[in-house]
Amino acid sequence: MNSILNFLLTESSEPVVLDSVETWWRRHVELVSRFPEPADLALAGGFRADRLGYAFASGYHAAHRFLFPSLPADKPVALCATEPMGGHPNAIQTRLESTASGFSLTGEKAFVTLGTRAEVLLVVATEGQDAQGRNRLRMVTVDAKRAGIVVSELPELPFVPEVPHAELRLEGVAVADGEVLPGDGYTRYLKPFRTVEDCHVQLALLGWLIQLARRCGWPEVVREELLSLSLMMRGLAQADPTAASTHVALGGGLALVNRALTSIEPLWAQVDAPTRERWERDRRLLGVAGKVRAKRLEAARVKLAGGAPTPDA
Repeated sequence: MNSILNFLLTESSEPVVLDSVETWWRRHVELVSRFPEPADLALAGGFRADRLGYAFASGYHAAHRFLFPSLPADKPVALCATEPMGGHPNAIQTRLESTASGFSLTGEKAFVTLGTRAEVLLVVATEGQDAQGRNRLRMVTVDAKRAGIVVSELPELPFVPEVPHAELRLEGVAVADGEVLPGDGYTRYLKPFRTVEDCHVQLALLGWLIQLARRCGWPEVVREELLSLSLMMRGLAQADPTAASTHVALGGGLALVNRALTSIEPLWAQVDAPTRERWERDRRLLGVAGKVRAKRLEAARVKLAGGAPTPDA
């Protein structure tokens, strides 16, 4: 823990200009061997970022390191779940089918973060339905350049435009037995990913804010509060992402971070204009999936109280 604390407190607070996603990735990879713990990698990546978009990218990738630790650390990864009908498990229509030599993937993904830059794709696919008519999902890892994979870049979002997104078409993509990850694709991977991603993206945000606080001369009490919030979120990132208790604690943690963001509003006047203007544009990112988080928190409260959460939650 002290290594990441010392990094946040003593590393140069003047970030290198990140002029492309390729530049961001090179800088991110430099940190992987230094910070093997995904939570620390998210903090360090956020601190090194020159804007929220690239801080988010580091947090997003650190989340993959947590949930898929066996993936190569030097290759960018993208999770491919959302389809034209949505991201709910029952909306997944991409098919994983047996072949004489292994499996094949066929289907479409509508929104893949970092999809145009990824070298490894984590694809959520269905093997069919169980006796109750629910999708039986699996997680598959494939090389992004494999035959049958067509990646189409999507238009820039109105916030964090530096982070690319893509559509994905899979046309009978060959899959080896060992590329189908063990366990249920939903309960083991897709469901906990939202919690894992929330924790690591918040860590990257806090790392970036600590850099700004040091660079722009924000009061010491503010810097120390941000550092304490980082340690709190670091602990949550290392907790069981499937546990209701984690979700309740994360709900409180997110509320504390939001409260801190409100309290530092006047300090943005001390930040250089380009950084401040990007923040005003990009802060909408933090509200994405807010309704999903609220449902998750309510379901966790109900479960801990001994009740049964609704199916949607």
